[in-house]
Formats: sequence, C-alpha cells, structure tokens
Amino acid sequence: MPSIMDKLKKNSKVKETSILSESKFFTEKDMIQTDVPMINVALSGSVDGGLAPGLTVLAGPSKHFKTSFGLIMASAYLKKYPDAVLLFYDSEFGSPQSYFKQFEIDTDRVLHTPITNVEELKFDIIGQMEGLDRDDKVVIVIDSVGNLASKKELEDAINEKSVADMSRAKALKGLFRMCTPYLNMKNIPLIAVNHTYQEIGLFPKAIVSGGTGIYYSADNIWILGRRQNKKGTEVTGYDFVINVEKSRYVKEKSKIPISVSWEGGVQKYSGLLDIALQGQYVAKPSNGWYSRVDRETGELLESKVREAATLEEDFWKPIFAETDFSDFLKQAYQIGGNASLEDIEDARE
Repeated sequence: MPSIMDKLKKNSKVKETSILSESKFFTEKDMIQTDVPMINVALSGSVDGGLAPGLTVLAGPSKHFKTSFGLIMASAYLKKYPDAVLLFYDSEFGSPQSYFKQFEIDTDRVLHTPITNVEELKFDIIGQMEGLDRDDKVVIVIDSVGNLASKKELEDAINEKSVADMSRAKALKGLFRMCTPYLNMKNIPLIAVNHTYQEIGLFPKAIVSGGTGIYYSADNIWILGRRQNKKGTEVTGYDFVINVEKSRYVKEKSKIPISVSWEGGVQKYSGLLDIALQGQYVAKPSNGWYSRVDRETGELLESKVREAATLEEDFWKPIFAETDFSDFLKQAYQIGGNASLEDIEDARE
C-alpha cells in the first residue's frame, strides 16, 4: 500500500517535487571558488566556498570595482566549467574586450546583450532561463541595473513628457521576483551590478537603488566602499571594502577589504592580515613588521617581514596548511560561527 508521501509525490503537478532530504535543490549546492580567498569568505563565509546559484548584488558608487568583482566571479565559473557561457547584459557599455581579457575571460564564451530598459531585460532574461536545463552551465552578469530606465520612463522621454516615473521600482521588483525561482531551479548564478544613494537624515547611510524587491530576492548584497593606499603622498591603489549588507551565508555587517594596486591588480591575499592578527595567527612585533606565530607556544616562527610580504603566497601557504586558520575564518564570518569581529578594522594599530 503506498504511503502518504508516495501519494503526494504522484499527485503533484510539479515535476521537480521530491522529498526534501533528497531534493537536488538543497543537496547539490554548487559553489564556485574564486582565486581570492577573502572574496570566497565574503560570498560564503569560507575560503573553500564561493559564488552560489541565486542573485548576488554588487552595489556602490561609480569606480568602486563593482564590475571587476563580478567578472572575477564569472571568470572563476568559466574556469571551473570549460563549456560554460557568460551571458552579459550591458546597459553601461563600460567594459571593452580588453577588460574581459584582463580577468582571463575568453570573449568567444561571452554572449553580449545590450539593453535599454528594465522590461527589455526582463523579457530576454526570463526567455533565456526558460530555455535552459539544470545541466546547462551559464553565469549571468547585469552591468548594470542601476543604470536601467523603465520602459515608461524611456517612452516619456521619447514623447517629450516630463512626468515623474513611479514604475521603475515596481518593474525591478517584478524582474527579480520572476528570476529567483529560475536561478535556483536551473542552478544559475546571477551577478547584478547596482548603484547606491545616500539616505537623507542626520546620519545618512548608503542605500541600494531599485527599491525593496532587490533586497527580498538577493542571496548576497554587497555595498562597496573604498579607501586610498598611499606610498608617501602617492596613491598606489585602493582598498575596496566589501560591506556585507545581506547574506544567506555570511554575518551581515561584516567588512572585508580587498586591495587593488595600479601595478599588480587585485592582491590575492589581501583582507587576511587583520583577521589573522585578531586570531593570533600572525603577530605585529613592531610597527610595520609582521611574523607568523607558533599556535602551540605563541613564539614567533621566523624573522619579521614588511606588510608587502604578507600579500604573498609564501607567507599564507603554511598558515593555511599547518593551522586551523580556515576554521577560524568560518567561525568569524559564517552564519553560526562564534568568533567576534569587533575591532578587526583596528587590528593593525
């Protein structure tokens, strides 16, 4: 005699219905690991994690490395799956072919789709995802939703009407509400670049543009800040600070700096030093000098090095290989961890 579970499964009109413990939507969670450990931490709370299916929003002012972070993630996806394709929706046209090549993305594997309004994006992206199977390997980047007008706003401009447009936020909410089930059922990561604006008030804060729909639908929302890196009076690059506004995996309000220099590009091991100092995996014996620490004795393991050397693989490889630093990062950043993140920003002082 069939069980109640068997009856319910048989009667369901949804072909993907399955027992939760056996559901591929939960047991087959694909994580795309990037080359930068702290980007993986910001996405998943673990250096071994990374980009997952669903919506990731990268928001911030102009020239805050938003598109670059998106292409770093897309590049990792294409490297993991040699037959994968990047579907690139473009409303800003600020990414020439050389920009993709900088992140080791073969432009023959990029389908470039120019868009002018939210509705055009909605119809095309839903049509594309409707035609995909779960085994098809596709990563989607939208650059950017912050620069997209609504169809009504565009038509008003063409018809020389200067009325206020109240439809854009509603259109964006509808777009991401429709996308969310497809992204998870078809196993697709979507990275959306967006803008921020300053909230009006005594203590203004950055707000992600586009209304509440983006907040409801997103698995990850980063609000990006930046601070200058200087050598004397010369600016040599920036620390782009990832502020985790929302995450299903990472403690919200976490702050993770990723360094980018004019000469070397993204510093692969940036962002690790502050948390390693807090956990006493690294010590600062004197101002401007750093050393690895023996976790059992507390003694310094080697001669001290300048901060520049802490951005090299040789400095971090033994720390990851010989200590529980990866677990410490999970405890500090992953939801469910216990370590305190207080004063990480001040750990160098």
